[in-house]
Amino acid sequence: MNCIIHRRAEFAASHRYWLPEWSEAENLARFGANSRFPGHGHNYELFVSMEGVVDDFGMVLNLSDVKHIIRREVIEPLNFSYLNEVWPEFQATLPTTEHIARVIWDRLFPHLPLVRIRLFEHPRLWADYTGDPMEAYLSVGAHFSAAHRLALEDLSYEENCRIYGKCARPHGHGHNYHVEITVKGSIHPRTGMVVDLVKLEEVLKEQVIEPLDHTFLNKDIPYFATVVPTAENIAIYIAHLLQEPVRQLGATLHRVKLIESPNNSCEILCEELPPRNEVISGALPVLERV
Repeated sequence: MNCIIHRRAEFAASHRYWLPEWSEAENLARFGANSRFPGHGHNYELFVSMEGVVDDFGMVLNLSDVKHIIRREVIEPLNFSYLNEVWPEFQATLPTTEHIARVIWDRLFPHLPLVRIRLFEHPRLWADYTGDPMEAYLSVGAHFSAAHRLALEDLSYEENCRIYGKCARPHGHGHNYHVEITVKGSIHPRTGMVVDLVKLEEVLKEQVIEPLDHTFLNKDIPYFATVVPTAENIAIYIAHLLQEPVRQLGATLHRVKLIESPNNSCEILCEELPPRNEVISGALPVLERV
């Protein structure tokens, strides 16, 4: 039977977002602080996912061989390098997180049965590439703090407690929520971007973080006056807030993940998100509790 295995690696490197054909003002407007000379650095974390049949030795691949291939093809050339100059691919197209992930795929694909490259620039920014030349994924994360109460107004306190447990207590309780959004699109041949990262982070802040942070969701957000603010419903609400602004940036909202606590989280697959009126009436999209 087939099995997917994952190998982790890391490297430290610097890069700069700067196009010489643009003016300083244009570079600053598009790339923000990422355009500053001489660049900036990251501790990159790389996950290589491979698929194959489990052999008689109980392995898909010999992990020692995998380790040496990743080190030879990726880690040794990139570690402690200035990415803009290390490979020709980064001279034609800027070394954004999503483009680095694509180039790593291209470098490893002749040697390993890849299914995904995931590259973390830092814990709240990462990219996925799965081999489609027309599509890559970029994810960003952020936090907000909010309180909520889980209860249906037409039920008694005792009935709500049977459904929601302690979460039905009348004065509510709070969480430090972590939200992750994933967008997908084509990598621009010059900027290396699926979407303008500065604008994407602004959209997330303006549409989600600022309105929801330090609120009592049931009372401060009109939507939750009639919709119980479970993690699932909050994620659906966030997806609706972001779907059109992300489209206006030229990308597609692919996924919203809401982490309510270390033990509870949910994911919304946004291509399957129903129209807002269907959500209000109670129809739910496909989601995954993890």
